[in-house]
Amino acid sequence: MTSRRGFIAGLLASGLAPSPSWADLGGPAFLSAAKDPTGNHLLAGLSDAGAIRFTCPLPGRGHAAAAHPHRPEAVAFARRPGRFADVIDCRDGARLARLLPPTGHHFYGHGRFSPDGSRLFTTENDFENAQGVIGVWEVKQDYRRIRSFSSGGIGPHDMLLWNMGGEPQLVIANGGIETHPDSGRAKLNLPEMRSNLTLMSLEGEPQEVMELSQELQLNSIRHLCLSPDGTIGFAMQWQGDSGAVVPIVGLYQPGSTPRLLAAEDPRLRGLQGYGGSVAFTPDGAEIAVSSPRGGLVQVMQSANAQIIHEYHLRDVCGLATSPSGLLASTGLGQTFALKKDLIELKQQHDLAWDNHLVPLI
Repeated sequence: MTSRRGFIAGLLASGLAPSPSWADLGGPAFLSAAKDPTGNHLLAGLSDAGAIRFTCPLPGRGHAAAAHPHRPEAVAFARRPGRFADVIDCRDGARLARLLPPTGHHFYGHGRFSPDGSRLFTTENDFENAQGVIGVWEVKQDYRRIRSFSSGGIGPHDMLLWNMGGEPQLVIANGGIETHPDSGRAKLNLPEMRSNLTLMSLEGEPQEVMELSQELQLNSIRHLCLSPDGTIGFAMQWQGDSGAVVPIVGLYQPGSTPRLLAAEDPRLRGLQGYGGSVAFTPDGAEIAVSSPRGGLVQVMQSANAQIIHEYHLRDVCGLATSPSGLLASTGLGQTFALKKDLIELKQQHDLAWDNHLVPLI
């Protein structure tokens, strides 16, 4: 009689066994880095309501992660200027690989898989040459680095995939700020910094570049989200006078002029010049930005660019689209559902959530 183990081995050999999927972990909706009360760092999978589906240890502070599109595998990135990116089997926390950038590079905390999951793209700082780089890693070859190409600017941070009926493209938020590990997190080029959004083919061919006007030269484009109709939302971090009223959220449709939201609304001061995360509501009619510095989430209408809701939440940063609207996370271990004028506490964990809620889809 064939043993159960032998039967499963036979299925795997024949290719008939079902492949592991995210459903095996209870269908997590988001990934987030966190720190526990003893100071250990981890990556967690969260449900739509912020319930923990799994946790995996990390060697240091994480920032964001990339979720494989098909199997329960994630790449957790170190906070800038960290150099680790751990590939994790989220079923048991096993480290499948550790990615190390080339000498003279560090990761910027974000990455994206290609739609078929065959390649991973990572945002990197080539700090010896003061330029942004996108690293390309071949998943089937144990995440071997196969090439790299220019990000189209300095300081690439967040990145997303944009595909509106044609070939998928990378959208890269080049923050424009030069840094070097020898100088910590000091900003080395503010007088001449320029931020941009660059659209690239997956082979590294530039398709389009969007820059802000000269008067907003000190606004660093950092984080991105995508609406159902393909509009790119972006959040910025102002590097100028702290009391200035400057836009922190913008909308961009490739081929058109960017729209900056609530540009002269004095309530923007509440964000303290800092967009930590950005997310659309499910229908794309509204876009939200978080500010851990201001302890604030502002929600703006996509159509008329006006602020319509404000939520005061201490140490809030993580922000994501959820089926019922928006989900926010804080450094105090909380997750909140944000619905019109209501704030609903969904979960309280003995963890400090880090900057981002990364959707699995």
